[in-house]
Amino acid sequence: MARTVVTGGAGFVGSHLCDRLMADGHHVVCVDNFITGSVDNVAHLAGSGRFELVEADVSQGLAVDGPVDAVLHFASPASPVDYQKFPVETLKVGSFGTFNALELAKDKGARFLLASTSEVYGTALVHPQPESYWGNVNPVGPRSCYDEAKRFGEAATATYRERFGVDTGIVRIFNTFGPRMRTDDGRAIPNFIGQALRGEDITVSGDGTQTRSICYVDDLVEGIVRLLDSGLPGPVNIGNPYEISMLDLARWIQKLTGTDAELVHVPRPQDDPEVRRPDISYAERELGWTPRAPVEQALDDTITWYRDRLTAATPSGEGGVPDGSHR
Repeated sequence: MARTVVTGGAGFVGSHLCDRLMADGHHVVCVDNFITGSVDNVAHLAGSGRFELVEADVSQGLAVDGPVDAVLHFASPASPVDYQKFPVETLKVGSFGTFNALELAKDKGARFLLASTSEVYGTALVHPQPESYWGNVNPVGPRSCYDEAKRFGEAATATYRERFGVDTGIVRIFNTFGPRMRTDDGRAIPNFIGQALRGEDITVSGDGTQTRSICYVDDLVEGIVRLLDSGLPGPVNIGNPYEISMLDLARWIQKLTGTDAELVHVPRPQDDPEVRRPDISYAERELGWTPRAPVEQALDDTITWYRDRLTAATPSGEGGVPDGSHR
């Protein structure tokens, strides 16, 4: 039985990854300091003898007794709201945290997988973005604490592979959505859904022509697991090439929720990328992976999850999706 450490395992993607690894028979050690993750995200796993939950800050150190077969470093604030609230913590987890996770993998002879991001491409001048593109990132802008932390993490991971022979892999994650995202985390889909279900104006940044490519979390996790099992070093883009403008996405969610909420435009954040779409030909070729979930069905399922939480929180039907309620 593989014993796998997942840092940031109580977060949005991390918790879904813990689910999948448990389903695949792994013994999972979930490490999280809960600044953006939630115990609720993994509470359903607590009864298993194959699940351990450790509250710790991986930036301060990462000690795990016993054998470890894989270390998956997914700890980091991942939304603009969160990493701008915790910029120092974001920089530390991308640097010290990555070093500590790599050291654990090196000491245990374990496979190491870094959760990187499409944000390493910055304001992309190449579209779609292949792994060979080096990016166009503002190193001193408001998003730099996240973008550069991930770029540094990639450099550290590549160095440990070259210098120490650690079996490493890098996954570049593109915009992902699904259950367990906080409605107050600032990313478009939970933001739009939360506002729609609360009957608030749906806020679209700028004119809404900027695009993202949205991937359902189950598809992402499938790609991550295939990369983990492959031995490939990466980086490998994992995301859905389905590209949509933020205005069209807001209108779509407006329709799917059946809300009377209106769309309003708000100032666009500095360094907000103009376009984002992954070139996934490498993942298709080397991992046999491609996203499978129909986007509309996945959006509808995600909306249902948020609506169910709203119903549970407000049995009378009054009120709205509480911001931060599942932090």
